[in-house]
Amino acid sequence: MSRIGRTPVEIPSGVDVAVDGRRVTVKGGRGELSHELPATITAAVDDGVLTLDRTEETRQSRALHGLSRALVNNMVVGVSDGYTKELQIVGVGYRAQARSTTSIELTLGFSHSITVDAPDGVAFETPEPTRILVSGIDKQLVGQVAADIRALRRPEPYKGKGIRYLDEHVQRKAGKAAK
Repeated sequence: MSRIGRTPVEIPSGVDVAVDGRRVTVKGGRGELSHELPATITAAVDDGVLTLDRTEETRQSRALHGLSRALVNNMVVGVSDGYTKELQIVGVGYRAQARSTTSIELTLGFSHSITVDAPDGVAFETPEPTRILVSGIDKQLVGQVAADIRALRRPEPYKGKGIRYLDEHVQRKAGKAAK
């Protein structure tokens, strides 16, 4: 049996989980998320604990068991605590400026500035001109928006300029050897 799939999901106080057939809906202080479970996975809520079981023992259902449990757990954590990705901008003249909580303007060494608009459920914050905080309740959406921003100017290996995650290490290369 899947080690991740058989681990129960603890439901914190202030979070409401509803199971309607294959649809699991999670409501909390930060918002509401829902997920459609695969046909071979069933969910049940007992005493503040959500458990997921599979109805058949095929290779695919075993894989989907752990995946479904992880996705539901991410929804519970998202509506109770939320998720945040922090990006760091490195480079002379590179900066970010918040136009609102849903839009930032990036100056990344191009001839023009780039405006990035956040999808619904994601908010931007720039505590410093070289830091961007991407936050929201959907872990996948927060990670995808952060990856899209990073892709605008990836860190280059010679000077290290570009946008990187806060904990990311950029492998540096030596430049040309002078004669």
